Amino acid sequence: MPVVQRDSLALHYEIQGSGPALLLLHSFLCSGAMWREQVETLAEKYTVITMDIRGHGESSVPQQPFNLYDLMEDALAVLDREGIDSAVWAGLSIGGMIALRAAVKAPQRVSGLILMDTHAGPEKMLKQMRYRLMVLAARVFGIRALLPQVNKLMFGDFTLVNKRDLVNEWQEVFARVPMPTIAHGVNALCRRDSLLSRLGLIEKPTLVIVGDDDRSLPPHLSREIADGIQGARLEMIAKAGHLTALEQPQAVTGTMQDFLAGIAAGEPAAGAPRSENSAAQHS
Repeated sequence: MPVVQRDSLALHYEIQGSGPALLLLHSFLCSGAMWREQVETLAEKYTVITMDIRGHGESSVPQQPFNLYDLMEDALAVLDREGIDSAVWAGLSIGGMIALRAAVKAPQRVSGLILMDTHAGPEKMLKQMRYRLMVLAARVFGIRALLPQVNKLMFGDFTLVNKRDLVNEWQEVFARVPMPTIAHGVNALCRRDSLLSRLGLIEKPTLVIVGDDDRSLPPHLSREIADGIQGARLEMIAKAGHLTALEQPQAVTGTMQDFLAGIAAGEPAAGAPRSENSAAQHS
């Protein structure tokens, strides 16, 4: 796995396939492995880069606070290392927040956006308090004591009932995330700035995806993003919670393929009517 150094941290990433560049940014508490089913298909036509954001997967554990713009710079460092001028940035949850900031701060490095189960606004005060209390509880009792709560934030009811192997696999990933990563990551999420007033400045092809049972960042927040970016397309994924790419990989991958094919065909970045569809249900 290649490594890029930034802020005294080793950031691990993988690159597969050939063609136009596609950067995949995972959710908080996950890793680049979250995208394995998407990579298998998309690497047939695209250069697909997955990275472990700082503190996750094989990347170094941060001992100092960081913010979402630091994570954006980490991602840019990976693209720089590979000599990639521009990519479609696809991100889920915190990954989507990173991608949005790249579209605003470094638009020349972004050829398109796929924003999944994410939010353009600031964190509400009550949710900040809840998440900070969860960090405190994790320090005292350990993250495993909180896994039932974390699972409900990450997975929809259909997945929790019908895909226990998937839930069990990923709750082990959640449990292995180091405490400094959890603390600094929650702090970065709670202190994030709002981009709502800047969505109209984004002139890149944009696909917004959200699970119909996302409890962490409910569908109305994705609709707000799609409404704010001219020409953005909104897709609702049935039987999915927060981690849509894991819960309904076929529906998500198919939706991504259609969108990426449109970019390759030169469809306009803005001005097209916004659509809202529900992807076909998968069991």
